[in-house]
Amino acid sequence: MRPDTPAENVDHPAEAARLERTADLYPEDAEHLLLQAAAHRELSGDRPAATTLYDRLLSYSTPLENPHLVRALKASNLWEYGHEAEARAIIEGVRAAAPRDPAPWVIVAEALESHDELEAAHDTFTTAVTLLLTDVPEPPYTARPLLVGRHRVRRMLGAAHDEWDALADTLHSSSISLDELHDPKRVWSLGSDNPAELQAEITRLRAELNAYREALSRPFPVAVLHWPAPELSELLAAYPTLLTEYPSHTQHLATIESSLRELSTSGTPNLGIVTGTVPSYEAFAASESTSPAEPDLLPQYATTLAARGLAVAWPPQKGSACWCGSGQTYEACHGA
Repeated sequence: MRPDTPAENVDHPAEAARLERTADLYPEDAEHLLLQAAAHRELSGDRPAATTLYDRLLSYSTPLENPHLVRALKASNLWEYGHEAEARAIIEGVRAAAPRDPAPWVIVAEALESHDELEAAHDTFTTAVTLLLTDVPEPPYTARPLLVGRHRVRRMLGAAHDEWDALADTLHSSSISLDELHDPKRVWSLGSDNPAELQAEITRLRAELNAYREALSRPFPVAVLHWPAPELSELLAAYPTLLTEYPSHTQHLATIESSLRELSTSGTPNLGIVTGTVPSYEAFAASESTSPAEPDLLPQYATTLAARGLAVAWPPQKGSACWCGSGQTYEACHGA
């Protein structure tokens, strides 16, 4: 669904059912597809069905890419239809796990905020930014909602600006400042009988909506293709013409890191890494009616994986495992 498609023009139950059928056909993408399906179930008002999908994911025998995100979404959904105690227990579990991905933190903090638990939301946002952004030269795009959310909650609490708030202000690109967007008094303007006050508030809301839509419609990550060692060996054994692209696995990994650093230095935003598998690559080649031995197919395959939501943001968060799969932290491996 396009971000600018009006919700009333979408048949949410039908879209959820389609995504669930697709997940059955492509189990390797089930996590991504079922999360989308659960979102459509929530939008249709069928929150119990959404919970069923979250439980289905959490019961998988194979590890999830982001189990903390699934739990956070489940907690937020449960709270919306009366299961507050269970939601709170899950939120505490997510906080205790201290995930390195910003998304679960944002979900649980906003769930607390939406239920007027402002002090708890503030504590959650602060814990997250301290964990993920301390000593980080520039916060990654995915972590910015943490700073904005924290700024918003602190504005509601009447807290004075601190260094994290200043950073949020610096990263904010809209013509309307965060202080204005997060001003608690704005809600009073919406109930005003003064046409000028109403028009001013509508202008602010439009600016906020445009910024939100711009964030939603960001392009897919510029993704670089990564082959784990066993997959690369299998690929080159089957298609030796690709040896010119991949002389060795060590050089392949070094090329990924150097390419991403060059792109970052040139100002390219939203960088990511996608991991290939030979069966998936061969299926993609068949869908394109071409041979897997064609080197020109490799970047198309990477773009397709990214479009399916399978890109992992680069560089990894501080203290996270390196993208290469070595088991070391990024700082001790390719980030050295």
